[in-house]
Amino acid sequence: MPLNERSLIGQEVAGYYIEDIVGKGGMAVVYLALDPRLSRRVALKILNPVLSVDDRFRQRFILESRTVASIEHPNIIPIYEANADADGVLYIAMRYVDGLDMRRLIYDRGPLPIGQANQIFAQVAAALDAAHAHDLIHRDVKPANILLAGDHVYLTDFGITKHRSSISGLTQTDQFIGTPRYMSPEQINKEHIDGRCDQYALGCVVYEGLSARLPFQRENDIALLWAHLAEQPTPLSQIRPELPPQVDAVMMRALAKSPEQRYASCTEFVTALRDAIGGPRYDAFGGPGSGPHLVPRPGTSPHSGPYPVQQPPAGPISGPISGPISGPTSGPTSGPHSLPLPHPATGPSTGPGAVPQQAASFPGGPGAGGPVTAAKRPGRLPIVAATLVAAVAALALVAFVILNNQAETWARYKTSAAAPLTFEYPGDWTVRTHQDLFAVVSPHATDFEQLFVAGPGADWSKITQIVADDPEAASGVYVQVSDTLDANGTSELMKAKMEVLLPGQVNVGKPIQDQAGDSPATRFDGNLHDPDSGTTLAFVSYVIDREPKTMLVMYFCARTTCDDATQTRIRQSVRVS
Repeated sequence: MPLNERSLIGQEVAGYYIEDIVGKGGMAVVYLALDPRLSRRVALKILNPVLSVDDRFRQRFILESRTVASIEHPNIIPIYEANADADGVLYIAMRYVDGLDMRRLIYDRGPLPIGQANQIFAQVAAALDAAHAHDLIHRDVKPANILLAGDHVYLTDFGITKHRSSISGLTQTDQFIGTPRYMSPEQINKEHIDGRCDQYALGCVVYEGLSARLPFQRENDIALLWAHLAEQPTPLSQIRPELPPQVDAVMMRALAKSPEQRYASCTEFVTALRDAIGGPRYDAFGGPGSGPHLVPRPGTSPHSGPYPVQQPPAGPISGPISGPISGPTSGPTSGPHSLPLPHPATGPSTGPGAVPQQAASFPGGPGAGGPVTAAKRPGRLPIVAATLVAAVAALALVAFVILNNQAETWARYKTSAAAPLTFEYPGDWTVRTHQDLFAVVSPHATDFEQLFVAGPGADWSKITQIVADDPEAASGVYVQVSDTLDANGTSELMKAKMEVLLPGQVNVGKPIQDQAGDSPATRFDGNLHDPDSGTTLAFVSYVIDREPKTMLVMYFCARTTCDDATQTRIRQSVRVS
């Protein structure tokens, strides 16, 4: 089969009808194609025929693509089929994602806002760690292989993976598998590799995402490969000064020349990066087009997670901002705290409540012999009025600050028979502990209590309305102890048991060994779905093995993924009783 890119449009390949080209690289072309058997569109990747000459590569490609297809992870692109056509050309059919890739996002908008960067990197790291747990190494992590469907991230191009038991970085045709811009030193040296080579590539992606520059930019591939082997990139804090110097130390470790000096996992790397960004100096304001940024929550530790802040008014701002803003201001409320003053500082004053200028002097003064008349004394009423105005304004300011910071305060759940643990939760959420069965904490705790107590036959109508009206408020924490849950169970077993406990249909990803606070836990990502209304709640859940009963701690939300800063803080704050 000839691989003349556009000549295949309108043709049938391996049972797929090709409609258009959606991407191409040195090793393959990706087409938008129709699968008539299931009436769905797919991304059909057809590899360069030269790769099919290598029998070993062809066998490994098909085997490992099918292995990737068996990994059910929300951030790994689903693979439908991997095989060779009648002419021996390799192809792989996968989910078609109608969205940007990270390469295009950086090209269009420049350095990523911190909040968006944290979300993207966390999901990519989770996908890589899941693959590594199955002894699969991606080996070509780069922005073009990171697909963005709204706030959900897919890592793709797992069709050219490599099992950790393999040693050489070359095929029999002496062709590198990987991209020199993101290639680890051990890949370049054709040494034994493991998941830490993907971490190095992810480090290069993070560097590019935060700076819109590659860690190493050279005129040719030879110089570029040498830089990966022997040179150090410019510290990120020098390119993007609002980043704290702690970020440089994290990046130096992830980009260490020796795999042994890197982090134990990709998730550990991006967690350290997020914590470093949340340090004393932070990304307060972005440049043009940078979007919302995240800063540490006031009154909390630097590891407590970020929250969004409004962008400043348009206008040039350069350099990090610290301390009060000084300089000329305009308008009646231009200062940091613009309140009416009970006494003028200097100069004449007019208007209601102003103190007459002449009242400040007393002809003759005390003991001068001249009588002090009432007309020359400052009246008490204007002073009292001005003071009251100032007090009311101050109270209004305090009330405004309290109301706007209510969600920034955090409370702690007190242990109960239903939920024998403590954890932190946003201060504007409410708590419902349902007898000794379960506890739920949410902005709509009563509604979610009714949902969870009803189990599989629950009425979702109220939740559907909340999701429609205010999706950000359709979130919370659900805690339950159970005899049937097993921290060592498979995803299939977990799905069956959760569908008995929880409302709606349950979809569960593969188990991931993790930590909930100071307790070892098995993490299961998934969602709850109501087939009648179509309403779906995503969740990140942790199964904690404890005596006498196993505990389920589940953070849910109305987005495609719940792996956000709130979930992270809640998880880190868990203390089992």
